[in-house]
Amino acid sequence: MAGIEKTRCWWPGDDPLYLAYHDSEWGVPEHDARALYEKLVLDGFQAGLSWITILRKRENFRKAFHNFDPEKIARYNARDIDRLLKNEGIIRSRAKIEGTIKGARLFLEIEEKERGGFHDLIWKHVGGKPQINRPKDRGDVPAQTEMSAGLSKELKHRGFSFCGPVIVYAFAQAVGMVNDHLTTCFRHEECARLARK
Repeated sequence: MAGIEKTRCWWPGDDPLYLAYHDSEWGVPEHDARALYEKLVLDGFQAGLSWITILRKRENFRKAFHNFDPEKIARYNARDIDRLLKNEGIIRSRAKIEGTIKGARLFLEIEEKERGGFHDLIWKHVGGKPQINRPKDRGDVPAQTEMSAGLSKELKHRGFSFCGPVIVYAFAQAVGMVNDHLTTCFRHEECARLARK
């Protein structure tokens, strides 16, 4: 029925871009390895910033980083780093740009040498299936957990950067490894249904 406002989580506020992201992407189980890599990179770029800042620049990031194609990014050289540092449409952090390139090389190595590849490296930390949490209000949603600490430790050990336990938990929420939509939010049950598939 038109005119009935949906009940949502608190964090998107009334920003149309944020609302669209909340309503269609956040918490949806992601199993495509390249998409997981992209999201981990973007969450790394978020370090010290708000997610809406990254979301507003996401299309610029995709253009600048060849749609997050790890094979292309792995071949980036000093000229590419210079090009990215001059790109005003993205976050111009040399450390984060270099971390993205190194991450692409690590991603390809994992995809090539390990059973289940990057997908299984990530998802094994929740036993291969989404955790359905039941937060009633924002105070029930943690900033990090034992799971995110474990995944962060493994990623760092393998050479990834900008992947502390708080960033990794935000990543896990975004890619549906955990469902942290409030139980009052209309997306909680929708994402739970997707998780059960």
